[in-house]
Amino acid sequence: MKTIYYPQDDILEIRLSDKPIAREVSQDWNVNVNYAEDGSVVELVILDAVKAGFAPFRAGDQKAA
Repeated sequence: MKTIYYPQDDILEIRLSDKPIAREVSQDWNVNVNYAEDGSVVELVILDAVKAGFAPFRAGDQKAA
């Protein structure tokens, strides 16, 4: 699993797999779930991550420049 936070846009990406993304489904206005061809979850993208309570992060998480 890999997490990347983009502070300038307040976007959190949580990558669960290296499989290619086949489709994206919006679960709410600020949460998108990306799926592989086999139906497994590949990535979660959360907009307004701080406002939604998903940040700040602990040591070991990455921030994008």
